[in-house]
Amino acid sequence: MLEPGACLLLSGPSGSGKSRMLRAIADLDPHEGQVLLDGEVCDELAPAQWRQQVGMLAAESAWWEERVGAHFSAPVDEALLHSLGFDQQVLEWELARCSTGEKQRLALLRLLNNRPKVLLLDEPTASLDPNNVARVEQVILDYMHTTQAAAIWVSHDPKQIKRVASCHMVIQNQAIHEVAL
Repeated sequence: MLEPGACLLLSGPSGSGKSRMLRAIADLDPHEGQVLLDGEVCDELAPAQWRQQVGMLAAESAWWEERVGAHFSAPVDEALLHSLGFDQQVLEWELARCSTGEKQRLALLRLLNNRPKVLLLDEPTASLDPNNVARVEQVILDYMHTTQAAAIWVSHDPKQIKRVASCHMVIQNQAIHEVAL
């Protein structure tokens, strides 16, 4: 059970199933068992309804339009935009102009702009320089604090685990084990 505002840090060797687990919780892949949010079973909600509440940030985000702003279905939260190091002009940028790190931060903006109750974060800082790692960690933690959103955060960075985790679990040999922080 993941409490509101808690951050479960998930780590383990490459190929151990961390991303698959996030995809199953997001109801993007078939899975066994039950996933509940506020007492509601995932299978009892339409997939779009579930994903509005349980948002996933993939390690490599998808982009389908030419311009950044076309990927947002609601007005962009300007404070969030600025906290991620952008100004309003970024919404006019062509995606081809964006670096991998910029796309990663913009994908986080897109996710948080939808105001999910649960964040599924698959290595959200993997392509970022140290300044932007700190910026993104702070944005995520601030979002979790103000909204009481819970998060499952995949990371391989031991220092990051200590900075952001409420609890830490490791997937290894097809089993999940809790480890001390």
